[in-house]
Amino acid sequence: MATIKDVARKAGVSTATVSAVMNDTAFVSPELRARVVTAIRELRYEPSLAARNLRRNRSQLIALAVADLSNPFYARIVWSAEAAVAAWGYSLVLFNSDEKPDTERRILSRIRTLGCDGMVLVPVGAANQYQPHEFDGIATVLLGRSIEGNSADTVTIDNREAGRQAADYLLDLGHRRIGSITGPMQLSTSKGRLDGMIDAMAARGLAPQPGHIRSGEFREEAAYSVARDMMGSPDRPTAIYVANGVMAIGVMRAVADLGLRCPQDISIASTDTVAGAGGLKPRLTRTEHPIADMTNEALRLLVDRIEERVSEPVRSIVFQPALIVGESCMPLRENAG
Repeated sequence: MATIKDVARKAGVSTATVSAVMNDTAFVSPELRARVVTAIRELRYEPSLAARNLRRNRSQLIALAVADLSNPFYARIVWSAEAAVAAWGYSLVLFNSDEKPDTERRILSRIRTLGCDGMVLVPVGAANQYQPHEFDGIATVLLGRSIEGNSADTVTIDNREAGRQAADYLLDLGHRRIGSITGPMQLSTSKGRLDGMIDAMAARGLAPQPGHIRSGEFREEAAYSVARDMMGSPDRPTAIYVANGVMAIGVMRAVADLGLRCPQDISIASTDTVAGAGGLKPRLTRTEHPIADMTNEALRLLVDRIEERVSEPVRSIVFQPALIVGESCMPLRENAG
């Protein structure tokens, strides 16, 4: 395998000149540049990426730590991230915290040990579990979820608006007893979406009834269990807002297993859906994330930090959700309210 010294010898120049041509770091006359390029081509010289990164003090690795790889939502993030990091000239290292803060702590340590240039993190802990400068020393962008008081860049959707849009749609259909199955309430996504639903109800002089707000832990089986319990009560809600797509699948299973029909017996709206859910009947009414756009923006912010192209202390990008109307909701029937 040819070396940079072989190229320099064949072109009749110094190794510094070869390096300047390859990295475009200094002026080289057109005549010398042509000789170097010809020598590189004839010798089929391929520089060592590892050696070059070592000189630049870079690994060209970006870590992506998601919250739950069994959730197709995060599989879509990974798919988008793989394409984006390649376009930026980096490689992706993937981690799954499984919604467990202890696992996340180990992942953060591993990312530093690997010498990753930066990381995109979907945080799973409560805000008080992180130090204000938790991510100093490594370029970091938080994706999907924010950490109050933290100094990392953040890319999210307007979760409060997502909950408000879904609840307003149900309210416009005449529903007044609206329940919600949320995620863990220490997470910004769960709190924001529930707050948005409560805002929408409060604007019409309403409030959720006791027992109509339950945590499904962002898991399908947990949501199935609490939905069965909620809908088995005499004062069950006439509509349910579910805080993510995976839980919505669990809720719809519970409805079917109880011998109820959606939307005739209960309307269901969610935030986000899951891959393949478009084939379900009825199709979910939901507020959706622009996942690819959010992932690409998170990586753009991260590469800006890695390559020191920005000076702002903290940047926060908030995308707006979109209401997608399916067939899982219908106007409240007189005898159901």
